[in-house]
Formats: sequence, C-alpha cells, structure tokens
Amino acid sequence: MKGRIMRAGTMLVWVAFALSALPVLCSAATPARDPLVPDTTIAIPALHFDSDGALAITPSATSSPHDFDYLVGNWNLRNRKLKSRLTGSKEWIDFESRVEMHQILDGIGNIDKYTEQSTGKPYEGVALRLFDPKTRLWSIYWADGNSGKLDPPVVGSFENKIGHFFARDTYKGKKIIVVFRWDVRDPQHPIWSQAFSADEGKTWEWNSINVSERAK
Repeated sequence: MKGRIMRAGTMLVWVAFALSALPVLCSAATPARDPLVPDTTIAIPALHFDSDGALAITPSATSSPHDFDYLVGNWNLRNRKLKSRLTGSKEWIDFESRVEMHQILDGIGNIDKYTEQSTGKPYEGVALRLFDPKTRLWSIYWADGNSGKLDPPVVGSFENKIGHFFARDTYKGKKIIVVFRWDVRDPQHPIWSQAFSADEGKTWEWNSINVSERAK
C-alpha cells in the first residue's frame, strides 16, 4: 500500500513538471517572426476610387496629429529591399541606415533625414509628413539626392497602430499604386514597409522594409 502511494506521488510530481514545462516548450517551438519579412497577415485596405479614377481616401476614426509622435528622435535601421521590382525577383538586399526625425509646424508636421551607404557612397533622403486638420489625413512626401524633387505624397491614416498610405505613381514608365505601411504595435521597434501594385490594387508586391531601433 505504501509503495503504491509513493508511486502515485512520484507520478503527480512528473505530471506537474510536464505541465510547468509546456509554456517553455511551446515558445521554443514557435520562433519569433522576422520583422524584415513583410507581414502578409495584415490586410492592405481595399482601395476606392472616385468617378475620375483618383484614389478616394478617408481617415480612420482615430486619425490624429500625434500619430507620428513615437518617431521623434534618432534611430538606427535594419533594411531589406528587393534587388529588382515588378520583375518577379525573390532576391533581397540587406543594409543599415540612420534616421533623425523632429517635429515642425507646432506638431502637425515632421521631417526625417535618412542616410545610408549601402552602395559604397553616401545616400541621403528626406521624408516630410503633414497632417491636414480638415481632412484628418496624413500626406507623406519623399525626396532624395538623386532626383532633387518631391515624389507624389502617399496619403492615409492610422488604425489600431497600423498606418496605410497610398498614392498613384509611375515606376520605370509603368503606372502603379504605391502603399506605405507603418506598423507601430511595438513603438520601440516600428516597422515601415512599401509595396507596389500594377493592377489597381488587386495584387501587391512588397519591395522594401525596415525596422527601427533607438540610437544609443
């Protein structure tokens, strides 16, 4: 009788040990998602067009001039971009860059200075973001030292800490729609990504992504 009680006690100890180890085993079996792989579980919002074919973009209920406050300061970026866009390429290039961001216009605007040397020579770009209090939409403009001019702005807003911003543009003579995505569910490691659509938003190709970490 005593032996049976001891064996039962030993079994209970092993059961308790196995149950306590389950969370560790489960976490070990599910590796963390690579932030430099575009998250295809996040849906790109469906596009809407007006009678002239222009993008019809409406703000989210929570759109705010404070949506980019998290980005103020200096950041180190890990980047990944497709070697060739809209050609079916699967080859990605990794590199590092740096961003310095500060607010302007009493908080309804901000500006980035982006620098990197992935090609062996300095490259510099500027992102200008402006919030329209009337439409409650953000417009994001980009210019770099290669073109010396502002690209058409991508326009949109944030919802549930994820922002989508759209524009019509051309790439190597091809008409496209471009989307910027800002994923700030982790504001200490915000993720920016970009995709092109050559078929009015029916399909998208992600071609650039980066994750930021505050510079120390």
